[in-house]
Amino acid sequence: MTEFSEGHDDPFAPHLAALVVLDDRGVVVAWSRRAQELLGHPDTAVIGRPAFEILVDPVDLPAVTEAAAKCRRAGGWFGVLTLRHRDGRLVELGIRVHELSRDGGGREWFLAGAPAGDVLEWQRDRAVLDGLYRQCPIGLVIHGPDQRILRVNRAIERFSGVPAADFRGLSTGRLLLADDARKAVDRVRQVMQTGRPLVYSEQFVRLEQDPARERVALVSSFRMEDPSGRVLGVAEMIEDITERHRAQRRLALLDQVGSRIGTTLDVAETARELAEVMVPHLADHASVDLLQAVTRGEEPTRAAAGPVVRLGTCSVGAQQPGPPHPEGEPVEFGPGTPQAGCLAQGRPVLEPVLPPDWVSAAGRQGAQAPDLGAHSLIVVPLAARGLVLGVMTLWRSRRPDAFETDDLTLAQELASRAAVAIDNARRFTQQQQTAFALQSSLLPRAVPDQSAVEVALRYLPAGAGPGLGGDWFDVIPLSGARVALVVGDVVGRGIHAAATMGRLRTAVHTLASLDLEPDEVLSRLDDLVNLLAAEQEAVGERPLGEQVVGATCLYAVYDPVSGRCSMARAGHPPPAVTAPDGQVALLEMPAGPPLGLGGLPFEARDIELAEGSLLSLYTNGIIGQRHMDADVGLTKLCAALARPAGALERTCQSVVDALVPSRPSDDVVLLIARTRVLPPDSVASWRLPPEPASAGRARALASAKLTEWGLEHLAFTTELIASELVTNVYRYAGGPATLRLIREQCLVCEVSDTSHTSPHLRRARTTDEGGRGLFLVAQMTERWGTRYTRDGKTVWTEQPLTGTPV
Repeated sequence: MTEFSEGHDDPFAPHLAALVVLDDRGVVVAWSRRAQELLGHPDTAVIGRPAFEILVDPVDLPAVTEAAAKCRRAGGWFGVLTLRHRDGRLVELGIRVHELSRDGGGREWFLAGAPAGDVLEWQRDRAVLDGLYRQCPIGLVIHGPDQRILRVNRAIERFSGVPAADFRGLSTGRLLLADDARKAVDRVRQVMQTGRPLVYSEQFVRLEQDPARERVALVSSFRMEDPSGRVLGVAEMIEDITERHRAQRRLALLDQVGSRIGTTLDVAETARELAEVMVPHLADHASVDLLQAVTRGEEPTRAAAGPVVRLGTCSVGAQQPGPPHPEGEPVEFGPGTPQAGCLAQGRPVLEPVLPPDWVSAAGRQGAQAPDLGAHSLIVVPLAARGLVLGVMTLWRSRRPDAFETDDLTLAQELASRAAVAIDNARRFTQQQQTAFALQSSLLPRAVPDQSAVEVALRYLPAGAGPGLGGDWFDVIPLSGARVALVVGDVVGRGIHAAATMGRLRTAVHTLASLDLEPDEVLSRLDDLVNLLAAEQEAVGERPLGEQVVGATCLYAVYDPVSGRCSMARAGHPPPAVTAPDGQVALLEMPAGPPLGLGGLPFEARDIELAEGSLLSLYTNGIIGQRHMDADVGLTKLCAALARPAGALERTCQSVVDALVPSRPSDDVVLLIARTRVLPPDSVASWRLPPEPASAGRARALASAKLTEWGLEHLAFTTELIASELVTNVYRYAGGPATLRLIREQCLVCEVSDTSHTSPHLRRARTTDEGGRGLFLVAQMTERWGTRYTRDGKTVWTEQPLTGTPV
């Protein structure tokens, strides 16, 4: 195993190499001791004999002959050859050949040889060293013991713009400004004296020839010593991280903007926050000027050039005067000024170098650069949603470097974020009014007619607080005389909460039409909320008010035939049930996570409700008002519901009077449903075996029951519907069927089985023997569909009790 070494000596050095001299005929005339060690031949055995005869194996003779020919043509040669050891084994040597001229015109050849492995290691070390000086992107500076520069690589040449040769002999830090040069000298002296290396030391660098441009370098230094311990100097690795440092600074500034700007809905406070964030990270002086219409909360006109009000200023240093015009004072921008053009056109202005007469130039006095020796200027519009709200002006006077294009891009980004916060404050009142109109239009205007429950409800919008909420309710008739009761609350406030509420309410209607179980409805609704959030993220960054944070919901389905109610909730307050005798209880049921959070499944609970029971659904606005603890609110809610049975509207209003103040801080929804149970003589149900005769029995049973109910005019269509649905069960489901007829506002015909296979409506071809049954059913009924349960499915149809079905 080869021992690792940190460096390799030149293998062709006289004390390490095998040295041989050949005359022009290839005869050995000189042979060193090292040659004997490597090849095993003593000098007495080789001197005077042809080298080819002694050292070259016949197999390798062509390669050696070709190398010799090249050597003669070029006067020298370097490469690897395989030679024969005295004991017969082959040895690979790196060989360097030089031509020697003798007096009298004769030629001899001087050969230096070393083991091929040593030569390759040495070549790699030389290649690394050469790469450090010629190709390495990281700068290398070699300082002598006297702290003068001995050599630099090409990366330093690119970094400084000074030729590498000009550095030789210069003292450390010679080309830097005084402050930066002093730090460089101290760093080299410290490493030279202590011997402790310095790793990743960050330093700001400004060159004498370009003092306005500030660079940032990452410096690592170490002391160089020879084998005896004598100090040879200090080597420094210097990496230009200017762009990386600027990017980090910009990211930090963006982070500050996100956390410090827009903390209130006050326009003036937001403008002051913006000016304070700019100084000193980006500018020495900053001012924020907004159109007067914006300060009043009005929408500005397009291309407005003024008047403006200065609402935010900030400058570097306590004793440094700030921009003219103190905060709160009107400012007039003269024609031709950068601010006037920026306001009118909505375009940023970058003037890296201001002319010496900038302050006194005609048309550029007053509201322009402060008399602080400002030398660079940026003006960016504060624009949000296509409207220019004002301008932000940045100056540099103490920092020597001028504003660059990247600084302008960052200022635009910061101004854009701040403009959204300013515009949010301006539009607060307008959003509140718009949200109320939108929310009112999205909520149901009337309770649909149905026979399952009697409903009383109250919806009260918030009378205070930052915008309206996203509370909603719904009463949705379902198949089989059932009804769905829904109450939900979108997290957040304002117009976006109202819009999200409308989308969720529409989704609930769609899911309810599929006759899904309550827990399945909430699962699908949860997927929708996650999808809405993902869509917003996919289109890029949006104002915080537009983010779908989540929602709570309670979904209940009541069946007046069985008197059972199935319900599930997603982070919503539990419903209250008032028994006919006045006893009130909050239902214990799994809470489930709010919509949009995911992670846990939703669970449904089934309960039996006696006829005349009150099922009360509500949002947290009724129990979580600012003046009331939630537990206290629940106690008061139960007390208000535990009153003798009376008019449902009166009960609903008494609950509102007991719990809701005149100006609620949150939206309030209260929905109270009094249960009904269909009379037994309005429902008929039969279980039919899985056999062909069941279709005929279904027709007979349906006809007899319709005659009993006085609905003979529906007998023909109902017989056909029942026969077709029962036949489908026999053919495709393979189990017993249950036929049920319900007489309420319409005639409901249902056929249930234990299969989850869905029937499909299709148009049969003329050559088909079947496939027309469901088509006929669809033509003869007003509505039809399929609902699924854990035990199977039910295909249902509805026919009007009078008239001809559409």
